[in-house]
Amino acid sequence: MTGGNLSRDEFERVVDEAIESLPRRFADLVENVAIAVEEEPSAEDLGSVDDDPDVELLGIYRGVALTERSHDAPLMPDEIAVFRGPINRVTHSWHEAVEEVRETVMHELGHYFGLGDDEMP
Repeated sequence: MTGGNLSRDEFERVVDEAIESLPRRFADLVENVAIAVEEEPSAEDLGSVDDDPDVELLGIYRGVALTERSHDAPLMPDEIAVFRGPINRVTHSWHEAVEEVRETVMHELGHYFGLGDDEMP
């Protein structure tokens, strides 16, 4: 078997499990955030990051970090998108794909909490 090859249903289940595994103190702080599974990043997603064009975008946070919010500004719900196609392409086994999904969800939640890429492991 090549690649992660997580089906859509498996992928969605792993995303749900990653969210459920959040420590309670962080889970209680996550409000008004939709977490979506998408097949591929859009051109707009790809244009919004400064990454190497040869590197796959595995997920993206679309919103205003908690650390940058003001109390009087009305906000649309934040969204985290996790991309199934790129994760399946960059992983070499089912187990590796599952771990990458979990890491991607946690990474994007880090952005929600205001952490930059250089501040996350």
